[in-house]
Amino acid sequence: MRLLLLAALGLTAAEPDSWPGFRGPASNPVSANAALPDRWSKTENIEWSVNVPGRGWSSPVVAAGKVFVTAVVTDGKSKEPKTGTEYSNQYVAELTKQGLSEKEVFEKVNARDMEMPHEVTVHYWLYCFDLKSGAMRWKREYHAGRPPGGRHRKNSFASETPVTDGKAVYVYAGNLGLYAFDLKGKPLWKAPVDSDKIYLEFGTGASPVLKGDLVLIAGDAQTRQFLAAFDKRTGKAVWRTARDIGPPMGEMSVRSGWSTPFVWTNALRTEIITVGPLTAISYDGEGKELWRMAGMTQMAIPSPFAVDGVLYLDAGRGGALYAVKAGASGDISLPKGTRSNDYVMWTEPRGGTYMPTPVVYAGGVYSLTETGILSRMDAATGKLSYRARLAADAGFFTASPWAYNGKVFFLNEDGKTFAVAAGETFQLLHENALDEFAMATPAIVGDRLLLRTDSKLYAVKARAAAKKK
Repeated sequence: MRLLLLAALGLTAAEPDSWPGFRGPASNPVSANAALPDRWSKTENIEWSVNVPGRGWSSPVVAAGKVFVTAVVTDGKSKEPKTGTEYSNQYVAELTKQGLSEKEVFEKVNARDMEMPHEVTVHYWLYCFDLKSGAMRWKREYHAGRPPGGRHRKNSFASETPVTDGKAVYVYAGNLGLYAFDLKGKPLWKAPVDSDKIYLEFGTGASPVLKGDLVLIAGDAQTRQFLAAFDKRTGKAVWRTARDIGPPMGEMSVRSGWSTPFVWTNALRTEIITVGPLTAISYDGEGKELWRMAGMTQMAIPSPFAVDGVLYLDAGRGGALYAVKAGASGDISLPKGTRSNDYVMWTEPRGGTYMPTPVVYAGGVYSLTETGILSRMDAATGKLSYRARLAADAGFFTASPWAYNGKVFFLNEDGKTFAVAAGETFQLLHENALDEFAMATPAIVGDRLLLRTDSKLYAVKARAAAKKK
């Protein structure tokens, strides 16, 4: 009976003290724990809070009572993030109106909004905190020097979320390498990953995932795209597949990707699902292509995931949301003007998002734009229940939503979380404020919610005494 209830809600049974990777054990961050908090502030329901030195937008991961996060500490001053998504484009428009040449515009935008390798020396850190107290157990510097590429000030040099199997924690820094540590902080191995240019030096962000004894990474960049597997015990490269995402669509085509792969174990087989510019592709366990689907945008950033045997593909900002059945082969792209075929169950043309990955909960798919417009679709049919703005002053969103106890939660970049009633009618219940810049997707661990802001990590627990560290 419990398993039937979990399936109906879009949940998965998981260890209560485990949150192994980006968006949790099923890549759909939901929980059935009735003790989880729905209200918090900087002082209300805070079990503990700790400072996290440096900056990183990786999510917390948890194993064996330990919380792991990554961050990069910069020698000297680092460029601060800003809320929103259009300020670079607005700056370009302002400079163009002033009559500046394209080269002059590019130089000014880079000077203001980009942080390039020659400008900074950085230190990459893995931090381990105690889940119950927040005390730092240990920290390890896994790289120091010039970063392998630039970053937009909105990104960080540590945006990839680590992954853990409960025995070791695996850290990926895009264009730099993979690193493995045991849970006591002992370095186990490292595997270099060649550097390649990312679109406009925006920086990297696709997290590693585990499949059995393999650590998988997707390395989509401007001149090459690949999926690679490494032995999690030794770091040895096992296989690498060049990803054919199709021909460029012009000189300024986006060929880079930021979407985390998804290991989809369905009733028929296990597949590795990748989303990149223009194309979603499925691979078997050895990197052989199974099927592909066009229809993604050039910047399809949200990650694929599956619930109840249905795979959800978010095509990115301005694109569609697709629900796909298992068993496909070959090209399953939809002809223009159609919304379904033998394997695509349904399409919501306006369901795509820019940064936040949708969440499926209690029979609904909740999809949020970066500007706070929420769409709720029926998970079985794709029928739109509503489309509404969270609030007049909702702000901007990067973190992915999560859900439990009849509510869906949405964290904006100002650190404010909007709690919405799950169901076919939009109802904003309340708002919770932490008053600090936030972009990381939270972790749910038993009756705790782990929230990361620009400088802190919070353990939120109902009726907990506040113990600031």
